Amino acid sequence: MEAGLVVLLLFSLLGISSTLSFHGDSISFMPPKKNGDGTFKVTFYHRQNGRSNCEDQSSFKCESGVCTSLDESSVLQTDQDNSGQRRWCQSEGHTTATIRTNKTSFSLMDAGCCWASNVDGKTNWTSHAELDLGRRSDSHALNGCPVTTTVSSLRSPQNCFSGLPLLAYDPDGDHVRCRFAAKSTAPANFTMDETTCTLKTTGQVGIGVHVFELMLEDSSRKNITLTYADGTSAFREATDINSPPLCKVKLQFSMEILPPIPNCDAGHVQPVFLSRTPSHGDVLHATVGQTFQLYAQAQAHHASINDFQVSGPQNMSKVFNDDTFGKADVTLSWTPQHSDLYRSVPVCFTAETNQSQSDMRCVVLMVTQAALIQGKASVTCSPNKMMVALEKASMPDIDVNFLQLRDSSCSLTSNGTHILGSMSFSTCGTKLEDKGDFLVFVNEINSFELANEIIVRRKTVKIEISCKFPKTVSISSYYNLQNSDYVFTESSFGSFGYTFDVYTNSNFTSKVPAIAYPVEVNLLEEIYMGIRAESDLPNVSLFVESCKATPDDNPNNTLSYDLIKNGCLLDETLKVHPSNLTAFNFEVQAFKFSGNYNEVYVTCSVILCEAGNAFSRCAQGCVAQPARRRKRSLHKETVSHSITQGPFQFVGQEDNNSLMKKSDTTAAVNPPPVSPDTKSSGGRRDFAPTVSSGGDWGIKQILNTNISTVVFGCIFSVALVLMAVLVHYFMRKRKADDQKSLLGSGWEN
Repeated sequence: MEAGLVVLLLFSLLGISSTLSFHGDSISFMPPKKNGDGTFKVTFYHRQNGRSNCEDQSSFKCESGVCTSLDESSVLQTDQDNSGQRRWCQSEGHTTATIRTNKTSFSLMDAGCCWASNVDGKTNWTSHAELDLGRRSDSHALNGCPVTTTVSSLRSPQNCFSGLPLLAYDPDGDHVRCRFAAKSTAPANFTMDETTCTLKTTGQVGIGVHVFELMLEDSSRKNITLTYADGTSAFREATDINSPPLCKVKLQFSMEILPPIPNCDAGHVQPVFLSRTPSHGDVLHATVGQTFQLYAQAQAHHASINDFQVSGPQNMSKVFNDDTFGKADVTLSWTPQHSDLYRSVPVCFTAETNQSQSDMRCVVLMVTQAALIQGKASVTCSPNKMMVALEKASMPDIDVNFLQLRDSSCSLTSNGTHILGSMSFSTCGTKLEDKGDFLVFVNEINSFELANEIIVRRKTVKIEISCKFPKTVSISSYYNLQNSDYVFTESSFGSFGYTFDVYTNSNFTSKVPAIAYPVEVNLLEEIYMGIRAESDLPNVSLFVESCKATPDDNPNNTLSYDLIKNGCLLDETLKVHPSNLTAFNFEVQAFKFSGNYNEVYVTCSVILCEAGNAFSRCAQGCVAQPARRRKRSLHKETVSHSITQGPFQFVGQEDNNSLMKKSDTTAAVNPPPVSPDTKSSGGRRDFAPTVSSGGDWGIKQILNTNISTVVFGCIFSVALVLMAVLVHYFMRKRKADDQKSLLGSGWEN
């Protein structure tokens, strides 16, 4: 920092705090304030992570002559492991220092021993922060420091670690750079993306606990001037990468790399957060004196979620709920006090199992004063609209006749207890916001004034309502892909879904139960499948653009067989059954891939269209030449989505009547293109579902066709008749020869 640095240091390392299970810590600052006497009031919060002992481990002291006072609050434990293993805990305390202003910045330090046992061999730790005390020309306030934290215990299987995004929020909107702290070494094969603040790997990382010491530094995104209490000033150019940071905050944490696991799919053993959970980096708003609640939900199909690990402020309560189908949720509740006003509070959480944990999600709670009446509103999100119910009791003295949505032409209704509103995602001023992996539809309830009113005595109302949808979510029970549900979101169609099921008969009313997967079938047996589209939009139609079979659950496998392509039916046994606009029922004879394959998966590409629109893809139907397809209209149809069903597994070995040995067959290949004049009605191809090498039929295929059976039967019958005639002829000839021989002998005698 600049000359004239004010240092807050420990008096002696002999008095350092100590713990044998230090897992890391973080420091976050309240916006500094200038007192009337010219001194600065600086309040910082210190969270410390440990294993079993999370008592007060900090020992921040002011050097004589720098601080006029130092007020430390009591340190409280904020979360701990409830499994009985005492693997992690976290505490938080805050300290308020009054700083003399004859200097332009100050630094803060703490130190202790010892890090939890780790593969890097580190023992002693140090906490550090530096803050510039200049008043910014853009905000006319003192600089705010980056806000960050982590949960106490981070874990990841060795083969599943794909990166750790860290929280790096700056209240001034400054650019935050993350780097490994000076005099610290990065664990082997770990790197830090300084721009995105994401921990990554460059190779295999070692099993065990690794220690990370990072420094977060902020710099203004535009040119600013800093003015100090002594009358001096400093210019900071946004493009000058060599300018000293406005603030430096050290973040320390440990991560345990676990032994590899067989399956790294999110939601298998490692829990995956579901759509109601806030996104990483979200900024949420909390109000002084009002209880704020954060809800998170996760799911693991092959492990039990036993807890959520949380890094949050003091007095934040946690209610854990274990649900069905591997799901669990947590509700965090916190009531900010007046001392928290304008504080940026980091909150991080993970879903925990005995084997592993989910990715870490972090959000920031911005604490504001309740200048507006906000009320208690519940929002119900359906696939294409949202409904809001505002509790009247939470808004005393509010005139419901002076409330409106963004679009004043959309009216609100009321009953005895609630104010009610319902709006489509494309009406009433609802706005669409793209949040990366999510689409958020936002509206608000506002109070309004009449044009001729000179004064008003009504309170101001502003309530934001929103619905958040993942852009793409595939939820499947984990025995391959049976009973899969697929949910998608697009701006003009809202949220819509598809189901892809196997049925027991041609009525398409009874589904094959999940317990029956994989579905066992015999060759040439009829398989009944149905696709359903679910949407709140009244006028939509489903179009199945393509369906292909593969021997595994990879739809991009080069070994595949087309059932439907470009809307055209290609398999001669495929039959489409009549259904409504949002359903597609079909049957096909069971087949298998030649060679050592015993399973088949079917993947279909589906589109949802505006019903009755002559220019949509659905209206075009079978397109022999894909190049002639019109450009997609955003308002007429969705993009193409893939859905998968299977596996179908064949019962027993190959047919005992087969005259071809299994070793004589080769892998099935994609049949050659068929010109339009070789297609039968409906675009079906005239060949058998199972294809052998080179497109030639093998003996087994010939024997398995109905026509071949009749032909061979006829040939066999003719052969029997011919054989009988020949036998009869030779028997008569031999008898005649015998008689002639006897007559000859008698004449000679």
